[in-house]
Amino acid sequence: MFLAPISDAREWTRKLSASRAVNAWHIWSSYQRAKRTKEPFIKGLPINISIEPTTACNLRCPECPSGLRSFTRPTGNLKQPLFTRVIDELANDLLSLTFYFQGEPYINPSFLDMVQHASGRGIYTATSTNAHFLTDEAAERTVRSGLSRLIISLDGTEQETYKAYRKEGTLSKVIEGAERVVKWKRLLKSRTPHVVFQFLVVKPNEHQIPAARALAKRIGVDDLWLKTAQVYDPHENHPLIPTQDKYARYRRATDGSWQLKNALHDHCWKMWHSCVITWDGRVVPCCFDKDAHHVLGDLSKQTFTEVWNGDAYRDFRGALLQSRSNLEMCRNCSEGSPVWA
Repeated sequence: MFLAPISDAREWTRKLSASRAVNAWHIWSSYQRAKRTKEPFIKGLPINISIEPTTACNLRCPECPSGLRSFTRPTGNLKQPLFTRVIDELANDLLSLTFYFQGEPYINPSFLDMVQHASGRGIYTATSTNAHFLTDEAAERTVRSGLSRLIISLDGTEQETYKAYRKEGTLSKVIEGAERVVKWKRLLKSRTPHVVFQFLVVKPNEHQIPAARALAKRIGVDDLWLKTAQVYDPHENHPLIPTQDKYARYRRATDGSWQLKNALHDHCWKMWHSCVITWDGRVVPCCFDKDAHHVLGDLSKQTFTEVWNGDAYRDFRGALLQSRSNLEMCRNCSEGSPVWA
């Protein structure tokens, strides 16, 4: 059993200022009002945002646009001046910041400098990495940056099962990277980052979940999360859909089609409390809009507040409240269906 989530919860509470608590209340209450009235009313600014350090990635995962090199949108690295301007605008109200959308964050050479800036503004910061760039120097800088949470994709306890999804990846690099971060946390007597092994449960690795728990405890990471896998064409005998139903995101409907297990209600908390910012400053609704088809504003030309309260965002929230199933990106949404260890 992992006890470290308690320390992670304490890290969250350390970030909760009076202004952030008031903002969170405004967002929550306006969301409840919108659900009830079907009007896209919103008051406050996001509680969490995700920002994309880069679209580049060293791996070729089969259900990932970065891995498949299939983006139609531009690729590149987030620049620090844009990042600093946005964060400084939101810092008084923003509780948490996720440095991830597509790509491998550590490829951006300014990534940890940006983490340090956000951490210095008292924001809970998190990222997700394949851990191939966690050299000893990078591990030390990660701990010193003030990063609150580091999610490391594990996805297998043997090289053969690991590379079934993390194509062109090397499991030993993942393990060594995690060990380095744990070492530097101990050397620097740091309570952060909260280190998580995230295990994407797919057919090739589902039998290794007990081994993943044992590996996490041996290395000394703080937690293990099990995550369901998104696939773009779910069907029987799909090479990634697990055989154990509890780890599958999909099920066969009465008409024989494959569908998400969770229902698509005509509301979504994410549209009120969070958003995603691409590396070049475009604001999109959430992480399921991977190719930025629904651009709601451009932070190279607008302030964040202008985008958040603008007509495009209002119209998108309104459309979702009327019929979420009509939005293509929502049809494969796992909101409410993760599996936790």
